[in-house]
Amino acid sequence: MGALFGYYAAHDDDDAGRAVRRDDGGPTGTGYDRFVVKGMDPVVELLPAEVLLSGRSADAVEADPRHGRLIATVGDGEVISVSLTDQFRDSLADSGPERLDAVARAWSGSNVFATPPGPEGLAQFLDALAALARRAVAHDRRLYCWICP
Repeated sequence: MGALFGYYAAHDDDDAGRAVRRDDGGPTGTGYDRFVVKGMDPVVELLPAEVLLSGRSADAVEADPRHGRLIATVGDGEVISVSLTDQFRDSLADSGPERLDAVARAWSGSNVFATPPGPEGLAQFLDALAALARRAVAHDRRLYCWICP
């Protein structure tokens, strides 16, 4: 089936951990502003998009302590949660449709995908992520991703 990736907003790392470590037995991410996709790894596959949007080098993004930082784990890795950088959140929130489309076109040509998706699909993903980022900024939240292999 492939891994599921749930991009979501939370107040802080502790709050983000509660999205995957559920006391109420609810599904991962319930009650959080989120959307779920298949096959969009936040650490590897999102890196070119972050570089293109933020203007930072890949080395600078990878050196950011929030890039892919492990926030929480459930069991033996049934679900994990990682952080996205605040610069990426802010760059997404500040980008309009034309900018996101241009990034999607450039990103589709990167070599990070096993099966390169089309720019239209990447633009739709970026639109959804940018909308989440705008809501996160408006509510003083950070971005995260839970991963269910």
